[in-house]
This record gives sequence, C-alpha cells and structure tokens, in this order.
Amino acid sequence: MSKKFLVLVSIFLVVAMLFTGCSSPADEADKPADTADEPSTGDTGEKKILRTNNGSEPGSLDPALAQGTHESWILENVFEGLMTFDENGELVPGMADDYEISEDGLTYTFTIRDGVKWSNGDPVTAEDFEFTWKRALDPELAADYAFQLYYIKGGEAFNTGEGTRDDVAVKALDEKTLEVTLESPTAYFLELTAFYTYFPVNKNVVESNPDWAKKPETHISNGPFKLVKWEHNAKIVMEKSETYYNADKIKLDGIDLDIIEDQNTAWQKYDGGEYHILVDIPTSVVAQLQAQNDPELNIGAQVGTYYYNVNPEAKPFNNVKVRKALSMALDRETIVTDITQGGQMPAEGVVPYGLDDENGKEFRDGVGNLIEYDPEGAKTLLAEGLAEEGMTIEDFNSSNFVLLYNTSESHKKIAQAAQEMWRTALGIEMGLENVEFQVKLDREKAGDYQISRAGWIGDYMDPMTILDLWWSDSAFNDVKYNNPEYDKLVLESKATIDQNIRMENMRKAEKMLVEDMPVIPVYFYTQPYVVKPGVTGITKVAIRYPVITYADIAE
Repeated sequence: MSKKFLVLVSIFLVVAMLFTGCSSPADEADKPADTADEPSTGDTGEKKILRTNNGSEPGSLDPALAQGTHESWILENVFEGLMTFDENGELVPGMADDYEISEDGLTYTFTIRDGVKWSNGDPVTAEDFEFTWKRALDPELAADYAFQLYYIKGGEAFNTGEGTRDDVAVKALDEKTLEVTLESPTAYFLELTAFYTYFPVNKNVVESNPDWAKKPETHISNGPFKLVKWEHNAKIVMEKSETYYNADKIKLDGIDLDIIEDQNTAWQKYDGGEYHILVDIPTSVVAQLQAQNDPELNIGAQVGTYYYNVNPEAKPFNNVKVRKALSMALDRETIVTDITQGGQMPAEGVVPYGLDDENGKEFRDGVGNLIEYDPEGAKTLLAEGLAEEGMTIEDFNSSNFVLLYNTSESHKKIAQAAQEMWRTALGIEMGLENVEFQVKLDREKAGDYQISRAGWIGDYMDPMTILDLWWSDSAFNDVKYNNPEYDKLVLESKATIDQNIRMENMRKAEKMLVEDMPVIPVYFYTQPYVVKPGVTGITKVAIRYPVITYADIAE
C-alpha cells in the first residue's frame, strides 16, 4: 500500500468524521428549510423589520476604530460616505452630490448635497469630513485603519508623528465644499470614500463626548438607519432614520441583529423562521442546500482570501522552510471540495480572483498559480528547516503549538482538516484553540499566537487592497513581515498612475511574498448566504457583505 494512498485515506477519514458530527438542515429544525415558517414583519405585524445575525460582537461602532465585517455591516447601514453603493450595487454619490477631479488627478473637490442631516438633526457639513479624516489620522486615536488615509497628502506624516494636523491636505472651503489633495493620483480614491474609515462623524458630538459611540442614546450617525439598541454580545437594533435624505428609497422600518457566534444556532433560527437572511452558514448546510438546488441559497461574489498567519517570533516558524512545508502539505482542493463546499477556489497566491490588471483582464491569471501541493517535498523541507533551528519532529511535538481560530463551525472544520493533513504528511502534532473573534484579533495584534486563522475582504477593487496588508508599516501586518524590496514595490505602485508599472510591481510583490511565505493562503472566498422568499432588494457587492439597506419584505 503506497504512502500517497494512506495520506488520501487519512484525509478522507477526518473529513468524514467532521461531517458525521453535523446534522443536515432538516435535522436541525422540525421541518426542512423550504417549509420553515417565514419571519414575521414585526412585533405588531405592521412594521417591516429585517431580522438576521451579526456573528460577532463589534469592537467599536466608531467608523475610525472599526476593524472588520463584524462592525462594517452595521456601520454601512447607519453611516454614509461621500460616495456610496446604491440599490443596484453601483458606486454613486452619497453625502456629496457632485465632485470635480483636477487634470493631474491629485485634487478632488466635493460638494455636499443640500439637506443632508445627522440623526440628531444637525446639518452634515464639509467641516465634519475634514475633522473626521484628520481625527482618524491623529496618532493619539491609534486607529488601525489610519493607513487607508495615507493617500491624502500629509496624512502619513501626521499619523507617524513627522507632520502636523495642518499639513493634512483636506480642507472645508465652506460649509458645503470639501477639497482634498492626494500624495499621488489614486484610481480608486472615489471608491475609498465609500469605505467605513472615511465615513463622517459629527464634529460637535465627538468633541463634546469622547464616548459618543459606546451607547445608542449618544450614537449619532448620518445614514439610512440609526442605532437604537446595543445589548453587548446579544443584540443590535437599528431603526430607519427620519433625517436621511434618501429615506423614500428605504423600505424597512428597522434591522434587528442578534449577536450569536455559533453557526449552528444561527442556522436553526433561520431555518425555524426567525431570520430573513443569514450570511454565516455552516459548511454542511451549504453543501446540502447546493445539492438540493435550494432557491434560498445564494453564492455571492467576494474579493477576499482565507489564510493562516504564521508568527515569525515563535521558533521554528521563523524559518521559511518550515513555513513553506506547512503550506505544501495542505491539500486545498480537498478543503474547498469536501469542507467549505461554497464555490470557493483553492488559493493560488494571496491576491484573489475578481481584480483587473492594466489590460482589464484578470490580475490573477497574469501572475499564475504560486502555490504548490507536495506532501513528500514538504516533509523533506520541514526536516531541513527544523535541523537549521536545532530541532527535531519530537521537539516540535513537545512544544504544544496550537492553531488559533475564532469560534465558528466552518473555521473549526478547516482547522481540523489542516491539523490532520500536517499530522499525516509531516508527522507533526498541532493543537487547536478557539476564541471569540475580538479576542483573536487582540491576540494577533499582541503576537500571542503561533499560527492563526485570518481572512481579508477587499476594501476596494484593486490588487493593492490585499498586497497592502504586508507592507511593513501596515496596522494589519500581524506577522510583522518586513521586506524592504516588497515595501519598495508597494510604495512605487501607490505613487504612479502608470498602470503598466503599478501592475507589474504588484505581480512581483505577490511572487516575493509567496516566496517568503509569512502567511499561508488557503482559499479564495465566496460568500454563501440564504434569503427567505418574499425578501427582495438585497444586492451583493464583491467587497461588501450583502447590502441589506434597500431590502423589502412582502406584506
């Protein structure tokens, strides 16, 4: 019997064990999904309240301090930027109804539309935007996403302590006119103004109450909905805002979000008729719904990559051969075919499909597949890497290394499969540890992990939205990758409007990153989600969770 056959059998067994531990959709409720009760429209039967689950407790509902989708799905409904996504998923003017771009592509002049107000009735002004962006860049605020404002001239210098607030080239010329000058022409800057870090905050409110974002009664926003209830780790409630300029397009009276980390519990609530839409679905459920061609299942496009951080401060993960061995031993095809089962694709690098190159063609195709699956080669490479660190397999196994992941049935199954693949191919024993999402984020920032599950959904439609993560000064560079050549390629790509130079630099940068392997790409995302019959108006933007702002519920 060949070793390859044994490896395949072992992987098949672990996958089989994973699925026998999960019930089918029909088993998790008294009736199958296609006959489950419909969610009610509201407590009175009159109001249209969209009900769903958020998945994780938000760390902050201050746009400047938010870090991920567990916050952005809420922020995108209670705030609005200069640009926004409409009911068709198209990028359109939001708080600004007009803008001009200078011939050199450096200066943007936005005109704030008439009649836009905060939820407390204050007018939204250009001064609010100037204050907001400079506040997010202020080093005293320590916003993780401040780097997304480095495109503004003087932004990086202010944030790093080498410049002043006055050097940041964003200025309210009057109450309705905002002028912004960039460091270099940026093709996706308009799209960035629809991203949550660029959402405005009310200058007067924030200056008078530093804790404004912590309680619904003091949370002031400018979007289609407003925050009215926040029971930590339990529920978030939003109501339609009577001050929103485009209120006639908003059909819902409110959005109710549970905060439940367990995927199976959330699925049972959807299947039992308590939710109208559910985004984070157990993999076994996705598989069954796919097999049944269930009309409630949608496989949404998603520009994002699922990967593992490898902490270079934890020996022997400082050794590139060890990191590469872990990558080469992962059977990604098995993971997406037998575990995730939502149309995901095995990772071929860090940049996912769906992003254009200089010719309007698929960027990924221009780079090619940089990921190798070679269990035998991985074993040899691991032995070499461990020897260079003065270690053996026995030393590795006695070190009690663990793979950290946030609580989720899907993450657990993927981690268990990786654990078994590494055990079978490499002879190493890796423990598993699950924690709440915010705890995972905090531990990654603190370097308190050996290997951790991570993922990134693009913020804008350009390969830089992924490659920027591992620029040495990025706040999200949790592996502390520091390669001057990589930084040079990234910064040059940001500093030129020549698309040929930009794209070629980014192709080189991705190849360099995969060669150094500070992270282990696993697969490229899709976003399976389910929607009940009678719910309309939900759109999918590739860089956002399903847009529920314009949803409607049949009477």
